Amino acid sequence: MLEVFRVNSAKFDEGMLYHNGDVIIGANSKLDYGVSGKKVVVGERCHIKGDIVCEEVRLDSWVTVDGSVFCKGDAYIGEFSSINGKLVVYGNLEIGRNVRIKEGFEAKGLITIQDPLPIIIFLFVYILELLRLGKIEEVEKLFEEDFENPLIIPENSKLSLEFIELDANAEINSSRVVGNVRGKNILLKDCEVFGSVRGRDVAVMSSKIHGAVEGRKVYIVKESEIYGFVRGEEVFMEEGCSVEGSIVGRKGVWIKENVEVPELIKIDELGQREVQENVSEPVSGDRVG
Repeated sequence: MLEVFRVNSAKFDEGMLYHNGDVIIGANSKLDYGVSGKKVVVGERCHIKGDIVCEEVRLDSWVTVDGSVFCKGDAYIGEFSSINGKLVVYGNLEIGRNVRIKEGFEAKGLITIQDPLPIIIFLFVYILELLRLGKIEEVEKLFEEDFENPLIIPENSKLSLEFIELDANAEINSSRVVGNVRGKNILLKDCEVFGSVRGRDVAVMSSKIHGAVEGRKVYIVKESEIYGFVRGEEVFMEEGCSVEGSIVGRKGVWIKENVEVPELIKIDELGQREVQENVSEPVSGDRVG
């Protein structure tokens, strides 16, 4: 589930990441943004530089939030986590040992001081119990419906005002993104990106990129506009698209009326996204510091 950077209808703006849905942040990730969403789940040892504003929040152990946390519902704060601002919870609060909250906390509901189960163990125990009861359909629904329109940030990701650096594929739909995007296979659809895009294979559909696009295979389709250069081993572009800079394809450049874009990221049986199998070797510069 956390193998793909998956974004639908999100907005990166003025130090805040806004999403009208749930936000799942994988372990060891660093965000130079605050986060606004419905349910916000943060894996262990993450660092969030701004505020968290949500309806429900679950912070795993050793999480650091430089801002404040405002939660309309229940909150779960894992042990050894730090909040350098204030914690305001309008529902129940379950809090672990050795949690540091610099400006204090308010909770309208029940306060329980104990160690919440780590997120992975919590989900694992829940799934095992459903399987023990023979509720296979409930397990499928858990994967399909437990999170509403989730924005998924894989583990070890780095999101800043300058860069979005990923060790994973990225699928970004109907979003406004600020920063240079770096990842494996990258699919952009109905987006506006204020920065460059560099990946293994890159597909740009109905989008505006205010920067360069680089990859092994690059697909520019659906009247996309690139305000920079395009560079790859092979470049495929549909008529009606525009590129402000140069177009360099070391093995060729094809401009056609219709370009078929391969499936860079596929869907498994439960509707989750996963990394494409049998990908070929990455180009140099696949990982950018």
